[in-house]
Amino acid sequence: MSDSTPVRTPRHRGIYLLPNLFTTGAMFAGFYAIVTSIGGNYSDAAIAVFIAALLDGMDGRVARATGTQSEFGVQYDSLSDLISFGLAPSLVMYTWSLSSLKDYGQTWGRVGWAAAFIYAACAALRLARFNTQVKVIDKRYFQGLASPAAAAVCMSFVWSMDRFDIAGANVSSVTLLVAVIAGLLMVSRFRYFSFKSLPTGEGGRVPFLWVTAGVLLLIPFFIDPPRVLLVVFSLYALSGPVLTLWGVATRRRRRSAP
Repeated sequence: MSDSTPVRTPRHRGIYLLPNLFTTGAMFAGFYAIVTSIGGNYSDAAIAVFIAALLDGMDGRVARATGTQSEFGVQYDSLSDLISFGLAPSLVMYTWSLSSLKDYGQTWGRVGWAAAFIYAACAALRLARFNTQVKVIDKRYFQGLASPAAAAVCMSFVWSMDRFDIAGANVSSVTLLVAVIAGLLMVSRFRYFSFKSLPTGEGGRVPFLWVTAGVLLLIPFFIDPPRVLLVVFSLYALSGPVLTLWGVATRRRRRSAP
């Protein structure tokens, strides 16, 4: 090889950048949600969190598809999730609605920021627990509501109310319940379907029924995105307690059966 021959950098070094770019994009979307909510653009803030969720769902798949999984990527993704699905939703809810509780007195003002903090703290605890149990848990289920799903419940509520010109101050008590319940569901032991092991046909192909269901879901989504998202993710949040309690009742019936 002569001195003039160009030296090619090994391709795999550049590929590691790709999944981390998706993670950085998700973190930027979460940061943007915080900034734009301070400016009073609450619908834009909610949409930014959903964009963060979309990018967050892609980074892991890109890493697996390109064989670029790394411990750095896992930790970086977790920190990004804390910003996008922990801090961003809590601050959006606070600036939009919970901060107005101070109009009812100093104590209620403290309750407002405490509710926002509870949500953020529960998101951090949920992520920490997931990181420590990732190698031992059943991948078919999540233990506790996943932070992106909790953020989706909260942000679809904000988006729906803001779209129909309902001021956050008018529903501050509801926002308080949404923030606290979503936070507690994240650290609960309720089981949620992860959708990581959907039934597939021969060769890993998705059954035609799943494609049809996806198309049917897209139609109402494009008609009214915020309310459809609110209904879908609220039902998913409720599915955890229902699934868990159903399993407990089923096991008890089996034990008591002769």
